[in-house]
Amino acid sequence: MANPTVVFPEPGEVVLRDRERPSPGPGEVLVETDTTLVSTGTELTVLSGEYPEGSNWDEYGEYPFTAGYVNVGTVVEAGAAADLAAGTRVATWSPHAAYVTAAADECVVVPDAISDEEASLFAIAQVVMNGLRRGRVEWGETVVVYGLGILGQLAVRLCHLAGVETVVGVDLAESRVEYLPGEAGVVGVDPTASDPADAVRDATGGDLADAVFEVTGNPDAISEEFAVLRDEGRLVVLSSPRGETTLDFHDCVNAPSTEIIGAHQLSHPPVATPQDPWTKPRHAELFFSYLDGGRLDVADLFSHARPAAEAPALYRSLLGDRTDAMAVRLTW
Repeated sequence: MANPTVVFPEPGEVVLRDRERPSPGPGEVLVETDTTLVSTGTELTVLSGEYPEGSNWDEYGEYPFTAGYVNVGTVVEAGAAADLAAGTRVATWSPHAAYVTAAADECVVVPDAISDEEASLFAIAQVVMNGLRRGRVEWGETVVVYGLGILGQLAVRLCHLAGVETVVGVDLAESRVEYLPGEAGVVGVDPTASDPADAVRDATGGDLADAVFEVTGNPDAISEEFAVLRDEGRLVVLSSPRGETTLDFHDCVNAPSTEIIGAHQLSHPPVATPQDPWTKPRHAELFFSYLDGGRLDVADLFSHARPAAEAPALYRSLLGDRTDAMAVRLTW
């Protein structure tokens, strides 16, 4: 194949389709892919086709759908005015394909000391870092993270790194709770076994949380998440919920004066300004610096690594049951 690419021709179907190898235009580079990360949230939602008709999810679900958006590879050719040399390893928001093109000024150079595996989490880190900033997480606070997939796992770790005193991770799957780092100030909770609000009080000496991060994507779970928040706390929607949530706005929002904050990755500033310099590339660079400096360890967060040729079987397996999946990547 000249350029095998993961495609969803229709809901529930995955193929590896051969496409023409692209050529870089002005300001672009051609990247030969080393590894790509599977989004077990967005991609599997699109693959399932199970999202409300007429919702914003429709923009993702046009079939055939070219899957993937997290790519780590090596520059093999530069277009005119593209200031990246062949041989440079880069991280880009590009699909699951053997060869992709990307704007040179949107590529993030991967330091030599960081593996392809570690680098493949750059986009998830960007999303979480932006969410922490929008959620105004502060040193000494208590944060609860609902949903301990890869997004939630990084949220726990980056909150802890940012100075949060107590981080409580909540998930129905014991296997996901077990991925939490064994560090002081990090607590795991199975909500079927104990009340998350009681767990937060036990961990803090009686106080409730300053902020909650919603990372389940389950609209039916969200209303329960307000119970762990103190008055005037913040609920940060880091996930992309798939459907409507019914709230008692008096009890959940108005009376306690709760603040609800959306934190989609598109809320990153498009360009750096003195008031807000934290663009997506800047966040990726910060993530890489944490890895390079030994301040963040993500090596234990990978559950699956499969050759790209096995992508159809991998997706079908994940669509059936992704409970044991954490970070999932394809190798090219």
